[in-house]
Amino acid sequence: MTGASAAVPAAPTEREVTAGARATYAVFAGLGLAGSTWSSRLPEVRTQLNLDSASLGLLLLTIAVGGVIVLPLSGTVVTRIGPRRAVSVVALLVSTSLGVISLGYALSASLLVAGLFLLGAATGFWDVAMTVHAAAVERRLGRPVMPRFFAAFSLGTVAGAAVGVLMTALRVPVSIHVAVVAAVIAGAIPAAARHFLPERAARPIAVPPPVKTSRPGGLGAWREPRTVAVGLVALAFAVAEGAGSNWVSVSVIDRHHVTATIGTLAYASFLTALTAGRWLGPAALHRFGRVTVLRTAAAVTATGVALFALGPSTGLAFAGSLLWGMGAALGFPVSMSAGADEPARAAGRVSVITSIGYCGFVGGPPLIGFLGNQTTVGHALLVIAILMALSAVIAGTTRRSPDNRTQSGSDTQARTAVM
Repeated sequence: MTGASAAVPAAPTEREVTAGARATYAVFAGLGLAGSTWSSRLPEVRTQLNLDSASLGLLLLTIAVGGVIVLPLSGTVVTRIGPRRAVSVVALLVSTSLGVISLGYALSASLLVAGLFLLGAATGFWDVAMTVHAAAVERRLGRPVMPRFFAAFSLGTVAGAAVGVLMTALRVPVSIHVAVVAAVIAGAIPAAARHFLPERAARPIAVPPPVKTSRPGGLGAWREPRTVAVGLVALAFAVAEGAGSNWVSVSVIDRHHVTATIGTLAYASFLTALTAGRWLGPAALHRFGRVTVLRTAAAVTATGVALFALGPSTGLAFAGSLLWGMGAALGFPVSMSAGADEPARAAGRVSVITSIGYCGFVGGPPLIGFLGNQTTVGHALLVIAILMALSAVIAGTTRRSPDNRTQSGSDTQARTAVM
């Protein structure tokens, strides 16, 4: 292919960017709703299956196995078929997995495990596809809005948790609750993805196509030290977020002997703080930069986890969950932005960072379960504080390089007033 028109895709219109941004918010929120629907009913699943901490951790590990198997190739697939098609397909797979989980809870533990495996695999692809598209929208807007897309994800989790509180209080069966959410996901997400940026608009502005040796959507990014290091930052914060999503409610119930409704409210408070941190994060990133914000976030997260795990009262547990959620808010989305700094290689790098980070989301909760079975869940959660210290040391890898700052500057011509 030759010629200037072939090398430089036409810039998207303001209407396309606006519609693409709104669709991205909806897709992020949908994934949050899907995940928190399962997590919000976790105490009842534990009771139904008569699981101890180690057994519950093993059950959660099923999600990890599904994600780890498919994530390394997700960047290649998303590059080939595009974010729009990828999100539409995996949303249907997520809906199917929730349906299987619903049946499994009512009929068979083995069916439940199968549903969790499929959920892990499908949400892994969903993560990569929607993040690649979000990075394209962020470049068109010319400012750091990735945390706000993840805030939409958190809003989805808050909505899912709130519905979970209501369903638990009303004693609506878990299977019915999960099945209804599955139907909502199947209908709403493919409809939203139709408004993603056109394929031509999702490409970088005024950036020539990469040469064949760059392998933008392949496995070459796994050999880049900076990409792997950013992935480790994402991993640390993902463990903090994943552990909070899966263990806050259970830990509050066990340590403070409160009802399932109070435990789910603690989970909702964690998610609310996470959402607020992501919505307010872009202003802090614009003023202080990625590195300073991430190191501060690591300190806040460690403080919140320690207060939650060691505080003697329910009130302190709620306060700790708020700090924990606020601190954990920015690590993963900022890592995604760092991986997408260079548009031509964004899909491959985001796939690597997501793959590494996703291990924290789905591998961290079972790790806490196994450690908690040896001591207590509260003490096991202190592992998160250690990971936060390590992430602060390597947070400098998320700094934007001079070349990428220059390239990104060419995209500011496409700013809109969407955010």
